[in-house]
Amino acid sequence: MDFDAELIRELQVDGRASVNALAGRLGQSRAAVSARLRAMIADGTVRVVAAVDPVFLGQHVLAHVSIRTRGGVEPVAQHLRGSPETVLVSAVGGAHDLVTEVRVASMPALHELLGRIRALPGVADINTLIYTDVVKGFFVSEYHGDITIDAIDAALIEQLQRDGRTSYRSLGETVRLSPSAVTTRVQRLIDAGVIKISAVEARGLAHRQLSMGVGLNLAGADDEVAEALRTWRGVDFAARTLGRFDVVTTLVEPSAGALYASLERLRSIPGVSRAEAWFHLAVLKEDYARTLRPAGGGIPQPLGATRG
Repeated sequence: MDFDAELIRELQVDGRASVNALAGRLGQSRAAVSARLRAMIADGTVRVVAAVDPVFLGQHVLAHVSIRTRGGVEPVAQHLRGSPETVLVSAVGGAHDLVTEVRVASMPALHELLGRIRALPGVADINTLIYTDVVKGFFVSEYHGDITIDAIDAALIEQLQRDGRTSYRSLGETVRLSPSAVTTRVQRLIDAGVIKISAVEARGLAHRQLSMGVGLNLAGADDEVAEALRTWRGVDFAARTLGRFDVVTTLVEPSAGALYASLERLRSIPGVSRAEAWFHLAVLKEDYARTLRPAGGGIPQPLGATRG
């Protein structure tokens, strides 16, 4: 068993799982799990953070944008990293040079954002996939549309976006509530799909895990393909899309050989007619944190959103 990989998988399922629970699931001692988790967080191998469901934030349109650049990618990447609409920016090897995931409120907002990206110095052209359904994603929590939050909830969420494993005692000190009251509030936010607390693992050539994006074209209905991706442990993300692919997915494995084997397995799924891959050389931004407070720093009114 790859101890680190299995520990991270468990944290991706439940970022606030106790050390005792993690030790039991992994068949390891509490001391070993605690020490390894501290080490991986300290060296940046993994971050455990909360992400707010995009629909709750009013971000009804999610898209994947592939970019070809003239010359180096860094000037374009710098602009994309600073954009509040981007949650992921990655330098890739393949037909394109950069990929980014963007989240906006509406189709007009997406058109406006794409126009700004095309106008960036150094951008040769772009290609866009619109997500119609996120099949698997650790940071899409399926908000149920039946909850509002207050200023205390917003403060708790912002703390958890920085450190998803912050103790209930520490959270309580921040908002001046008891640990039990904070526990109830955080669990309510998780149960309603407002937030999901999960692990983000460092990926790329400089890290222990390698990542590959794959676009799939399908020969028929996509339900069986979607189900295969949903239950596949090597799949980090998968979504049905509109554009040049029917499905886009991300594979994460510890070696080039394992990535190759996963790609071959993808190609062999019944219903897959074509696969196009790109290698993530360096993940330059992966940030799902969003402020829930007004720009002036005031107390927010009760917040909520419904699916549209």
